[in-house]
This record gives sequence, C-alpha cells and structure tokens, in this order.
Amino acid sequence: MSINFSSVVSKCCLRSLEDKFVFLSISGNLGQIREKHKINPPPRLRNPTWFTKKLRAPSTELITHENKDFLKEVVQDRFHDKVPHEEITQIEWTPDLQRTGVIARKIGIYPLWFKDGKKITTTLLQVLDNHVIKYYAPEEFDPPRKRVGRIKNKKGCLLLGAEAQDPSTFTREYCGLFKDSGVIPKKTLGRFFISPNARLPIGTLISAMHFQVGNVVDVRGKTIDRGFQGVMKRHGFKGMPASHGVTKTHRRGGNIGGGGEKGRVWPGTKMPGHMGNRSRVAKGLKILRINTKHNVLWVSGQAIPGETNSIVYIYDTKLPLRKPEKPLPFPTFIEPTDNLPEDIYDESIHSFVEPSIMHNES
Repeated sequence: MSINFSSVVSKCCLRSLEDKFVFLSISGNLGQIREKHKINPPPRLRNPTWFTKKLRAPSTELITHENKDFLKEVVQDRFHDKVPHEEITQIEWTPDLQRTGVIARKIGIYPLWFKDGKKITTTLLQVLDNHVIKYYAPEEFDPPRKRVGRIKNKKGCLLLGAEAQDPSTFTREYCGLFKDSGVIPKKTLGRFFISPNARLPIGTLISAMHFQVGNVVDVRGKTIDRGFQGVMKRHGFKGMPASHGVTKTHRRGGNIGGGGEKGRVWPGTKMPGHMGNRSRVAKGLKILRINTKHNVLWVSGQAIPGETNSIVYIYDTKLPLRKPEKPLPFPTFIEPTDNLPEDIYDESIHSFVEPSIMHNES
C-alpha cells in the first residue's frame, strides 16, 4: 500500500494555517472597535481657566409652595442685611474723567416731534436694576488678554449686575461673585472702565438719571443673528439679470478677481458667510427724553444693534466733538428721584402737554 506523503503534509500545513488565522482574527477583534475612528475629528471646545459656569441643571426635587415662599424669605433676609452703606463723594466733573455706563434693554421704537414740526424716530432703552458688584483698582485689574505697549492713565474696572433672579438657578461658583456685594445674584453682568475718582461703593443702585437730556451716548449691543447669507443680503450686491442668457447665477457673487499674478483670494473679499451675532457700537446718539418712573431713555435713531428685548450697554460717547458742554453728575446721580418730574424732554422736543400752536395778538 503506497502513501502519498506530499498530500498529507499539505493538509497538515493547511490546518495549522487555518488555526493561526482563526486565532489572529479572534485576538484582533478583542481590542478593536469598528467605525469609531475619525480621520479629522472636530476640535474640542474648552472654556478658559477663568470662566465661571453660570447656569446649573434644575433639580427634580418636589418642593411645596410653602417651602418655596420660605426659601424666598431666607434669600431676601440673607442679602438684605449685607447691603453696605457707604457715602458717595460728589466730585466736580471734567472732560478728562470717565464715568461708568449702565446695562439696559432695548424695548422698542417710538417717534418724537421737534418744535418746528419735524419728526424723528427714537429707540426706547429701559435701564435695568443696575447694582455695583465689584471694583478692580488699576493695579489689581489683570485681564486674560494683555495690551501690548505702554498704557497711560490706567483705568479701573467696575463690575455691574442687572436683572435679579432666583439664586437656585445659578451655580455655586457664579453666586460666589455676589458674596461680598450684598446683592441678589444677577442674570446679566457688564464691566466698564472708569477713572479711579469715579469709583462707586459696592451695592450702589444706578438709575436712568445717571444721564441727562441732551447728552450724547454710545450704545453697544449684539446684532441680530441672520445665519449663513448670500452676497445680496449680506453685502447688498445687485445680482445678475433675470433673463437674457443668465443661467442659475441670478444671486451669485460673480468673479472675485483672483487671476493674474495674485492667484489667490484677497483677504476681506465680500463673499457669502455668517451674518450677524457680532458686537457693534452705535456712536453719537442723543438722549431726547427720559422717563424717571420706568427708567426709560429715548435715544435718537433706530439703528441700535440688537433685536427687541435684547441687552445693550450705554456709556458716555467717545467722540471728541460730541462731548457734553454742561457738567455731568459725577460719579453718578445720588439725589432722590421722588421730586423729579415723570418725563423730562429736551429743549428741541415738543411735549404734547403744551399747546402746539401759539397765537400772539398784536
């Protein structure tokens, strides 16, 4: 009986190779996760080290109405007893001094009329419950981003808060910012650079009378978020003709002029992209009317950045030719507002309480 050794050896080798492949496949799958690796993963957004988380997750605990009222009383008693009582020293204002600003809310647009009959459109800005939270002296203020170069006349930093809210909606770290101020935690914060002489005591309330009728202010706000828009809406392009050989390029931007020696896209070229949601400043706006009861300012113009009910920041104008001629209340208005009239108008604005036509008998 003859035995073919070559066939037996080949079968044994094949079996050993199959066993090795099975072992490798099993051992490889144990430490491998399929479809989890990305070639270009998106960058992980990390908050800076100085960032304080504001809101916290709402608790699911059931609290009765009696306990809610009790907690409100505890919060009121806790913060009401810590309000400091420091006297504000009144200083004569000079053009070189810089006061603090206020946090306000844009509530709408309303027309006013001059005494000569002309109409002007104004924007209503309601000054919120602004309280001083903290003051940083010029040598104490240490911003994350340093200014390069030599700084003359260093300014102090005044932190204001507006819109008091339930402290249970904020985190412990955020509420710690209001620990020494004696003020209920605020929803909105804003900082203003001021002269060291314009320092205000912690807990001071700033009203709409911080400004005067006829003064010129600058208003900073965040523009309306329009999303991704084309060149016609974003930059006001005319667009292509509607017919006469134009094919699918009616709202296109056209040639951007990248040929020749340049061979690239020049920085600043007007192209489609994200529109809005940017911080912008409207400068040189005149205050035409003030309502002392509701803390509302009537400001000239209707191009103030932001949508209705958005937060804006008001401060004295930086324009050199629009500085106030009369002295301002420095560092702020400290007299009681009970004896003031409800509405204060500019000299050029017509009040409808007064007669519109005057007849002089000769």
